[in-house]
Amino acid sequence: MSAHHHDHGHGHGHGHGDGHDHSHDLEPALQANLYKQINFEGIITLNEAEPRSGAAVVQKTWDERLNEQPTLKSDADEQLLMHIPFAGSCKLYSILIRTSDTDSAPMTLKLFRNRDDMDFSTATDLKPTQILSLPKSNDVAEIPLNRALWNGTTSINLFFEDNHSGGDEDVTQIAYLGFKGDFMALNREPVSVLYEAAANPQDHKLIQGLTNVNKSMPGQ
Repeated sequence: MSAHHHDHGHGHGHGHGDGHDHSHDLEPALQANLYKQINFEGIITLNEAEPRSGAAVVQKTWDERLNEQPTLKSDADEQLLMHIPFAGSCKLYSILIRTSDTDSAPMTLKLFRNRDDMDFSTATDLKPTQILSLPKSNDVAEIPLNRALWNGTTSINLFFEDNHSGGDEDVTQIAYLGFKGDFMALNREPVSVLYEAAANPQDHKLIQGLTNVNKSMPGQ
């Protein structure tokens, strides 16, 4: 019985040359951006001066982040409360926000995870998941979150409690709002498909070996 040994040890170097794929050379700010995972229809904003303007600033793409319009402005006083649902489960890393370099920029932001029953009195009384201090700036700020607090996030509430005016300015203004993190679709089917596709190469060697043995058996 002669064993056939196939040596696959010849290394083939795959040079990629100059045909470089630029599709993953995205700006760092777009890495892990959850824009496509936000349920824009489900966004609710309380005390917005213009209906659906809260949803509109979240719907701005990264390329539109510096556009002046649309802008979210508060109505009766300086407070705003937003409910933003996601299309699945997220682990949030940071908030991207552009406010303004005037006193109408929001200052204290209280964040609540997975609450769909909030109004201003609840937001005032309830202990927030995390509290952020926002800068007074016309640039987009990326404000990191405590990731351990934001596992399994299906929605976030943002309570903009006050602005930089110290009570003198009733209008709070937000020009752009985005989120970064990891996203997991609630439909888990693709995961099992990946496991099936990653067949163990050892299995193929075993089958090949059995075939060789059968061929060399006497009387076959």
